[in-house]
Amino acid sequence: MLVVTSAEGANQFTVAHSLPKFAAMRQYMEPMAGGIDLTTMEGREWKTWRAIFNPGFSSGHLMTMVPQMLKDVKVFCEILEQKAGSGEVFSLDPVAVNLNLDIIGRVALDIIFNAQKQPNRFTSALRSQVRWLSFGNEANLLERWHPLRPVMTFWNSRKMLKFVSAEMDKRFLRSISSSKPSSIARSKTIVDLALDKYIFEHKGSKVGGNAIDGTFKDAAVCQIRTFLFAGHDTLSSTLCYCYHLLSLNPKSRDSFMNEHNKVLGSDVEQAASLLGTNPHLLKQLPFTTAVIKETLRLYPPASSTRQGEFGFNIITPAGISCPTEGLLIWSNHFAIHRNEKYWKRPDEFVPERWLAGEGDGLYNSDKGAWRTFEHGPRNCIGQELAILELKLVLAMTVRKFKVDSAYDEYDEIRGRGFPKTVDGDRAYQILNGAAHPNDGFPCRVSIPT
Repeated sequence: MLVVTSAEGANQFTVAHSLPKFAAMRQYMEPMAGGIDLTTMEGREWKTWRAIFNPGFSSGHLMTMVPQMLKDVKVFCEILEQKAGSGEVFSLDPVAVNLNLDIIGRVALDIIFNAQKQPNRFTSALRSQVRWLSFGNEANLLERWHPLRPVMTFWNSRKMLKFVSAEMDKRFLRSISSSKPSSIARSKTIVDLALDKYIFEHKGSKVGGNAIDGTFKDAAVCQIRTFLFAGHDTLSSTLCYCYHLLSLNPKSRDSFMNEHNKVLGSDVEQAASLLGTNPHLLKQLPFTTAVIKETLRLYPPASSTRQGEFGFNIITPAGISCPTEGLLIWSNHFAIHRNEKYWKRPDEFVPERWLAGEGDGLYNSDKGAWRTFEHGPRNCIGQELAILELKLVLAMTVRKFKVDSAYDEYDEIRGRGFPKTVDGDRAYQILNGAAHPNDGFPCRVSIPT
C-alpha cells in the first residue's frame, strides 16, 4: 500500500493521470450495487453511464426537488421534537441514516420509503448489507471468513435487485406513455431523466417498446443501488458532525443562526414554506456552506483508492519517486485535510476559513487540499445533492433544536469506567460502510429558549 498525504501527490493520480479504481473495490461493492456501478467502472463504459446520469445531479434540477425533500425533513423535525420532549439519550446516526434513505429514495426513484417511521424490505436489506460488506482484511479471522457472509449478501442483494428492478419497469412505462413535452423534465427524478435520455437516444430503433432493454436495465439498476447506498450512508455521518461541531463552538452557531434569521426571517416555523416556494434561498447561505465544508474537512466520510500501474510513479514533495505497480494507492483525506501545510489551525473548527480572501491568514490557495468529493474526472457525481441536502436539513433544524453529544452519560449507562477517545476526540470516526461517529453519536436534543 502507498499512502498519499499531500494534495500534490493525490492530484498526480486523480487529475493529471487518473489511475483505475483499486481492484478490491469491485469485490467490496458487488454485493451492494450488483457489479456494474459507477464507482468501479472504467473507460468508455464509465463515461457513458456518467453522461446518462449527470442531468439528474445538476444543481438546477436538484433545486426542483427541494419541495419533495422537505416532506422527509419535516418528519425528521417531528422526531427531534419528540426526543426533545422525552429528554432521552439516543444515537442520532441511525435516525439520520433513515432520513437520508427517505430523501434519496424520493430524489432518485420517487419512492416513499418512510424509513423514518418504519422499516421496509428494501431499506432493511440495504442496512443489513452494509454490515456484511468486507474488503477481506479484518484482523478477526472469523469475521473475515464468516460462513454466513455469502448467504446474507446473496439474499440481501436479491431483495434489493427485485425491488429496484420493479421500480425501473414502472418508471420506464410511465416515461414512454407520457404525452407531456420534454421541457418539464427538470421536475423529474434522477431515474426519469436517465430514462428520458435512453429513450431519446434509441428513438426509432427496435429497443424499447413496452419493455426496457435488458442491458440498459441491468446497468441502470446497479447505478440506482449505488446512489441509494452512497447517498444515505455518507450524509448521515456529516449531519451528526455538523450538529456536534456547532454545539462545541457557540460563536459559530450564533453566526449560523444570524445568517438564517437574515435570509429566512426570524420566524423559524416559516422556514419550510419559504424554502418550498423559493429553494434558491439556500444559495444565499454562505456561512452555512462554510460550516458544511469545514465539517467535511475535519470528518471526511470516505477516501479514494486507486490501482497502481507499471511505469507510473508518484513524486513526493521531497522529490522522491515512488513506483506504484501492484500497489493500492490510498489518498488519505483525513491526513490531507489536517495537514498544516495547507490549513492554518488544522485541527480547529474554523468555518471562516472558507469565506477568507487572498491576504487573509486563513486563506488557502491550494484548492486541491480539500478532497471530500475528490478531484479530476472521477469526482463524486452526487456532490451537489450532498451539499444541498445538508443545507436544507440544517436550515430546518439548527434554529429549532440544539443537539449536544451525551457520550459521558452513554458511557455511564454502558458501564464504561474509562474514557474512549482518539486524540482526545470521543466522537471519532469508525468504518461502517462510510466513516460514522463512534457509537452512533449518542446525544440529547433540546429546544433553545
